[in-house]
Amino acid sequence: MANIQTLDPSASPLDYYGWELRRQREAHGLKQGQLGEIIFCTGSLIGQIETTRKIPTRDFSERVDAALGTDGTFSRLIGLVLRSQLPTWFQPYAEMEAKASYISTYQAQVVYGLLQTEEYARAVLATGMPDDLNGLVAARVERQRILDREQPPLTWVVLDESVLLRPIGSREVMRRQLAHLLELTGHRWMHVQVLPNTAGAHASLDGTFNLLRFDDDPDIIYTEDLVSGHMTANPEILREASRRYARLQAAALSVEDSVALIARVLEERYGDRSQPEEHAVA
Repeated sequence: MANIQTLDPSASPLDYYGWELRRQREAHGLKQGQLGEIIFCTGSLIGQIETTRKIPTRDFSERVDAALGTDGTFSRLIGLVLRSQLPTWFQPYAEMEAKASYISTYQAQVVYGLLQTEEYARAVLATGMPDDLNGLVAARVERQRILDREQPPLTWVVLDESVLLRPIGSREVMRRQLAHLLELTGHRWMHVQVLPNTAGAHASLDGTFNLLRFDDDPDIIYTEDLVSGHMTANPEILREASRRYARLQAAALSVEDSVALIARVLEERYGDRSQPEEHAVA
């Protein structure tokens, strides 16, 4: 008889997901391979997810709900599962970010996480040499779902120009990332400004920070150091952060000029060079 791994559903969202998947599958009288055939995956993948050796995806969860008629159970669970893959110290911020009605951020090194493409996020997260890179990437993509809401948070991003110039991944990765930024700036709830290198010394040389505002809760400011993140609702710190952010916005290019700069960097630095050059006929 096969040795069936026993899961404690209270241990973590991932353990509960695997436990519930096995319970629902067995309740429908299906073997792992049979369920796999229905939802177009292998029985081995079903087994790996049931025993927490593999992180499920949102697409997988939606297909399981449709196959087992579980009324969105797994589609709801997957958000908790993916959020649990974030670093423990980051999870409280992610929960507050998901509730925010207004997000403003200054980023000096990389594109803000909510605006990253999946491949750019993978390249950024890989620098930390994590044990489960796929889980971290899936969790970051899941965070971005707040931008797909009917009423997404108003988001204002100030990016240092160096973010556009710093190659993360390949030229193709950067090209698609900058193209994604340009696409996002077409939404009325998204504003991106670039702080040009010519600005010189500025109000946030100390580093990046995020400001979150809520409809019914106090504002908070979030900062990170090498190994952890810090949130505070201290009024004095918030006033100082707001003052600095206003100065950053004043020093940055306008939204329109920022879009033009992103488009220019995209074309000149990361443009598609696979097309043959046209030569004038003498």
